[in-house]
Amino acid sequence: MDVVTRQEQDTVIGAGLLAGTANVIMQLSKLPVGYGVLESRVDSGNIFKHPVKRTRTTLTYLAVVSLGTDEERQAYRRAVNGAHAQVRSTESSPVSYNAFDPRLQLWVAACLYRGLEDTCAAFGEPAGEAELDRRYQEAARLGTTLQVPREAWPADREAFARYWDAEVAAIRLDDTVRRYLHDLIELRYLPRPLAVLGVPLHRFVTTGFLPPRFREEMRLPWSPRSQRRFDRLTGAIRAVVRVLPVPLRQFPFNAYLWDLRRRLRHGLPLV
Repeated sequence: MDVVTRQEQDTVIGAGLLAGTANVIMQLSKLPVGYGVLESRVDSGNIFKHPVKRTRTTLTYLAVVSLGTDEERQAYRRAVNGAHAQVRSTESSPVSYNAFDPRLQLWVAACLYRGLEDTCAAFGEPAGEAELDRRYQEAARLGTTLQVPREAWPADREAFARYWDAEVAAIRLDDTVRRYLHDLIELRYLPRPLAVLGVPLHRFVTTGFLPPRFREEMRLPWSPRSQRRFDRLTGAIRAVVRVLPVPLRQFPFNAYLWDLRRRLRHGLPLV
């Protein structure tokens, strides 16, 4: 069994889920990814129909990539591939896409890496250059656990920055995908009482975690005052996160990894 280092454990922060919707927006802002989700024929992966199951699938993926063994990652890859095999564009699709396209998967993995770095910066301990480099190389698993060849992952953080800047500059949302993403922000997949209570904070935190280019495409207002409020909020959460014992700091990712291992032992579906 693989040994998970203390440094790897420290990058798994449950509070990072606050940035989850922002990261989904980043991923789906590349229109082939966005339409792949909107038009997916995998009904069980539709967050508006099965929010609990969709959340479990996504968070289990992040947990197994970060904390799992090679064998567990391979098992989850096979399960995800079964679902992805059904996700491809049709003649009526506005854009062409295929869930097995390594270029699209590289973009999704890049967004997840950016989310990891953003949440570690917001809630984790300060990291030196050597630790940032190590973390970046480990993050290649976000793509290689699917179909991204290891050599396709940009060689270092400088190469990644060039890739990221070029891809972000090309982002152009259309009204269909933007409307879907606003539905996510407005929590329209939750029962209405929960959504009404949670939307103001969810919208604020989601906007705060979005890089400026994505805010522009989503047409979400943000101001220096908003940024100051956001910084105060993340600072308060960081103070709590840093004193939590590891199991609490990692929750719920450690719980989803436990569930994956249970499913593997009992031959239950993984996704």
